[in-house]
Amino acid sequence: MSDSLGNTVASGSFPAPAGSSTTTLNCTSTLAGYFAISATLAKAGGSVQTAGTRPTGIATFGVLPNVTASVPAPTYAHQEQHRFGMQGFNGWTAMLTALGISSTIDDRELSAMEPNGPGTWTPAVTTADTGYSSGQIMRLVRLDGIPAWDSPTGAFNDSAYLPVDQAGYQAYMGVVGSNTEAMRQALTPAMAKNYYQVTWEPDWLDTNANFVQLYKLAYTGLHATDPNAVVMGTAEPFPQLTTQRLQTMAPLGLAQYLDGIATHGYYDAGTSPSHPPERLATDPSPANAANALMNQMRGLRQEMQKDYKPGMKLFATETGISYDIGTSYGPNYPTSNVLFAQAAVVARTHIILLGEGADQTYVFYGADYPAEPGYGTFFDLADPQGAYGASNVSPKPAALAVAAMTRVLDGTTTLGPVNGTPSGVYAYGFQQRGTGIPITALWTHNNAVWSVSTGFSQTYSVSYNLSVDAAGTSGTVQVLDWMGNASTVAYSNGVVTLNLTEMPMYVISKNASVAQSNSTVPLGYLGT
Repeated sequence: MSDSLGNTVASGSFPAPAGSSTTTLNCTSTLAGYFAISATLAKAGGSVQTAGTRPTGIATFGVLPNVTASVPAPTYAHQEQHRFGMQGFNGWTAMLTALGISSTIDDRELSAMEPNGPGTWTPAVTTADTGYSSGQIMRLVRLDGIPAWDSPTGAFNDSAYLPVDQAGYQAYMGVVGSNTEAMRQALTPAMAKNYYQVTWEPDWLDTNANFVQLYKLAYTGLHATDPNAVVMGTAEPFPQLTTQRLQTMAPLGLAQYLDGIATHGYYDAGTSPSHPPERLATDPSPANAANALMNQMRGLRQEMQKDYKPGMKLFATETGISYDIGTSYGPNYPTSNVLFAQAAVVARTHIILLGEGADQTYVFYGADYPAEPGYGTFFDLADPQGAYGASNVSPKPAALAVAAMTRVLDGTTTLGPVNGTPSGVYAYGFQQRGTGIPITALWTHNNAVWSVSTGFSQTYSVSYNLSVDAAGTSGTVQVLDWMGNASTVAYSNGVVTLNLTEMPMYVISKNASVAQSNSTVPLGYLGT
């Protein structure tokens, strides 16, 4: 049995009689995290066979962390103060809960609800999604796409043009608004607002004026029937592209029709182990460094502050880390080193999104699916190329890194980037709601030790001194590793010395004023 770094944590043997047999192995673990079991026959050799997208040689499972001794439960004034959503596990309520996920995306596009003609959808408050029906999982309502009958080109699920029947489109949005508010009241009354995303990585070919008109129709229709509507957009693939769209549309009046900003959090030509979010952050060229995820997010917040309504929420509604471009599912891929690197990059990416001022961030994806290898945080055990709607899955290290991250950072507000970190050190401050406990997420990244050709380093480290208390004081802090395992570390003169690696760690301290003064709140972020 190996952990997420490939270290053997347990081993043993048991009789394997001829023919088919079942052996039950009991596991009692004091460690949380991802584990992989490998096995071979002493005389005949062999290994655990490939299953779906899971490579040959391993079976995987996870032990969920319990961080309550270090991080007590936060308190929420309203439900959407939870910070993590996900795509790919709609209806998997137990799985979402285990991962610490509080929101998924619910389709209400005109193309999905009325594909064959207007007025054919009969809205209902009831839902087959157990997460929604139980009130445990919130809904982000997706609205992009018009059916062929309403498209000027006759294209199915058209997201490039204004609908032909503009009045009908606005009226449909009114129906969505009234139904969404009825569902909120019945299922998730602890939500203060309803959240709608109008476009989704729009491949817009129509005029800019018609893009604004689309938002006007959606905004007017939704607000006519939903007093709690928060209309969001424009959800381009990169924060930088969302910034550009907002800049282009601001002179045409788009700000009148947005209550919040949505973006996707992709940042590179392939968000993958080889392309981590910090890859360009240390580039000597300012033009290249501007493309690092943290700098893209800062640019987006600057544009929000400049041209759009103050205090708007910012949701990163999709961000995933795939395997490297050009790779494919197979019996020998991914390797354990690739799985480690994917997990580290998944966690770091979502911490950056929150730390740079996203109110919520959505993990992409549930289990592996075809055509884009590796975005899943779980293996699909049934289909060798993955399948949408997988029914039999097992976790990758990324799933357990997400489970630890949500347990530590959900229920926080963002204090922002820690001031004065040296090149290659990344640190973000957070503060728990209710308790006021300060939490700092930290790691290091070095491009020189991070490549598919030489391996993604599990051992590279740098020493870093983090201020956690007033000068002259001493004591201890709780440090949680990237899988949620806690240790107690002493500090002196208000400073704790940490050994940072490519895996994020979380420092739980006590002096909130030091944490606040040590960080810079993202521009325009309110954390309400």
